[in-house]
Amino acid sequence: MSMTSLFTGRPPSEGEHVTDVYHYATRKGAIEAIDVAAADLGIDAHLVSEAVRHLVENRLLRTDDGIGGRFVPVDPDLAVASMVSSVEREIYRRRELIDQIRERAGAFATPAGGGDPAPSTVEYLVGAMEVRGFLKTAGDACRDELLVLQAGVSEAGDLSQMFLVLVARGVTVRVICQHRSRADVTTRLVMKRLTDAGVEVYTVSHVPRSAIVFDRSLVALFGGDGADGDVTLARVRNQGIARFFLDMFNHLWESATPLEGVEFGYGTVADDLQQSIAALMAKGYTDEVVARKLGMSVRSCRRHIATLMRDLDATSRFQAGVEAARKFLKTG
Repeated sequence: MSMTSLFTGRPPSEGEHVTDVYHYATRKGAIEAIDVAAADLGIDAHLVSEAVRHLVENRLLRTDDGIGGRFVPVDPDLAVASMVSSVEREIYRRRELIDQIRERAGAFATPAGGGDPAPSTVEYLVGAMEVRGFLKTAGDACRDELLVLQAGVSEAGDLSQMFLVLVARGVTVRVICQHRSRADVTTRLVMKRLTDAGVEVYTVSHVPRSAIVFDRSLVALFGGDGADGDVTLARVRNQGIARFFLDMFNHLWESATPLEGVEFGYGTVADDLQQSIAALMAKGYTDEVVARKLGMSVRSCRRHIATLMRDLDATSRFQAGVEAARKFLKTG
């Protein structure tokens, strides 16, 4: 199958030279002139011109702004991402329109037994494409505040770009993530970029579930991987549920620790982290389970446990958990 048929569904016979022209552009670094490319490939100039036009439409070639008539190849993955992004936006623009129509129509419905209508408030999305499309649409519509609970690596991928766009528009963005974000070098660099831009990032020992609240009314609750490994998300439009998440977010925020500067590390949250580890150890959890609940590697978790046992002069995990619980109870 040719690239043209892959992107636009055209029969391969109509674009049989497209792949050859694209490969020629990648070998040369650019197509400097249609007639030169046609001569090098031994293809009619009109066919080369048509192939270039299709490649530009599918974003596999881009025009060089500095030099007229020069076409530069684009990585296929970037081309696909660019095209999919626009398709996702259109899908969810129409989905929002459909929801608005249903909501208006529902206002005229009379439920059996009387009382107010009870329109559906939950929609389940499956697949990375649907989830990304929804998040882009919801982000575009967000005007005042975005609250984020991040249990780990976001199920929808890196959301930092959305946070930066919203902050630049004047939207307040507050993020609560786990303490482990302080230790990972790559994550620290991302977090520094966010905090420098004005995103407020706090950390706690454990975030139970990843969720986003848009403008105190729309809740996106991540569900991890579906049965077939697809990303899932529940979109909830319900003021009661939104208030519950707002209360939970604010409760966590009050006990969380700000993430500031590049000297993140575990230093400023050591007591909180040790208290969480001790509580889980006292329940008899294995190192692997403790690490998973706190979102850190087993190796890091064991290092913290060893430090805790040494500081408490404990001879067993259970003793360390109990002694630590007493210690933190006295100092709390």
